[in-house]
Amino acid sequence: MTNEQKPAVVVPKEKAVFRLDKNGVWHIGDEKFTNQNIINYFHSIIKKDKDGYFLEQEHSSFIEKVYFPYEDTPLFVFHIIQNKGLLLCLNTGKRMPLDPEKLFVKDDNLYVRNDEDFIKLNADAMRILAEYIEDADGQYVITIDGERHLIPKDE
Repeated sequence: MTNEQKPAVVVPKEKAVFRLDKNGVWHIGDEKFTNQNIINYFHSIIKKDKDGYFLEQEHSSFIEKVYFPYEDTPLFVFHIIQNKGLLLCLNTGKRMPLDPEKLFVKDDNLYVRNDEDFIKLNADAMRILAEYIEDADGQYVITIDGERHLIPKDE
């Protein structure tokens, strides 16, 4: 068995037939994806390199790398596990502990910074996190493990 690297076929985002909207929903043309297995698969193969975000699929004789358009960010928190702290479950399948110091509000949406990436919390994740957040005179504050953290606005 050889250990040769397969050639890559790169599709630029301008030629991608699918896109990700501002709520983390996949579309092809004007239609939303409806097959949950395909939706989950697309989210699970999101990767990033110096040229941006793409979906990568290995085929028998090549690797397909499709850069795709997205409206806001390609990364979302779809669920939060409340157990010994808060664990963020991302659309990619990855999990990360919530660091309240990395939260910020932009355009009435809540995000978390992860290095240079911004991860947007979807409505389900926001419902879970809402029990930890209060409005203190127009400024949001989150309380985790008895500590209060100001959530800044990113203008």
